[in-house]
Amino acid sequence: MNLLKLLDWDSSRISEIIELASEVKETPENYSKGLEGKTLAMLFQKTSTRTRASFEAGMTQLGGHAIYLDWRATNFTLGTIQDEVKCLGQYVDIIMARVFRHEDIEAISGASSRPVINGLCNLWHPCQALGDLLTLKEKKGSLKGLKLAYVGDGNNVCNSLIVGCSKLGVHVSAATPKQYKPLQDAASFGENSGNYSWAESPAAAVKDADAVYTDTWVSMGQEQETKDRERVFPPYQVNGKLMALAKKDAIFMHCLPAHRNREVADSVIDSKQSVVFDQAGNRLHVQKAVLLKLLGKAG
Repeated sequence: MNLLKLLDWDSSRISEIIELASEVKETPENYSKGLEGKTLAMLFQKTSTRTRASFEAGMTQLGGHAIYLDWRATNFTLGTIQDEVKCLGQYVDIIMARVFRHEDIEAISGASSRPVINGLCNLWHPCQALGDLLTLKEKKGSLKGLKLAYVGDGNNVCNSLIVGCSKLGVHVSAATPKQYKPLQDAASFGENSGNYSWAESPAAAVKDADAVYTDTWVSMGQEQETKDRERVFPPYQVNGKLMALAKKDAIFMHCLPAHRNREVADSVIDSKQSVVFDQAGNRLHVQKAVLLKLLGKAG
């Protein structure tokens, strides 16, 4: 079993991960030896704070070990992905990779004899969405029937939220510029399930939302588009005026790092409605649940 994108997982499997993550968070001592003797390879083409720290800390807390591999400091820059992954599989039990292109995570998975986790690619960020679902459930008590408004760039985080939320009964209302809409197969899934809608207007998307979510306007690898994007996205800033259109008890979410006073105003990210650090913390518990599940150490 791999975790490449949430489209590959049905709702019951996603729910199992959320439930397991809650158990691991509440009683970490019950899992402190769950992955004893197991090794995780963490392969990074992109820089990382939360993904690296949560996976490495998670393996340690489960009794296992993690190896950090900077792509640029390995022979992945010389050999083929397939050859290097086949070698890596001789040493470790599971691989997590954070890459620029989805084609690379597919190549890693295709060559690997070990489970593979997508730590992020240009199209998907499944681990982030799982952590967000855990956070939503904690803050709102249950998931079904909630409305999450996503405002900004229809990027990898947005794609994964549409799929994960839709499968668990959360309606995602996305507001993006027309030229930056979410990935079509993610959006189509949501439309087919009745749990996704798109609007060009942030105000229309945010109205009566239980949660308002945004992300950076310029993701890693898109730096050459910065000027164009900065002309288009200012109307999509999440500020106090926009948050006032959501429900009074709405929460604000961001996957971080945040570019303050660009995609989100300080007054919002620093407000009592903000749960961004709870989201970051829940990455640890979800990562542990994914590792346990993929290595067959959970029901």
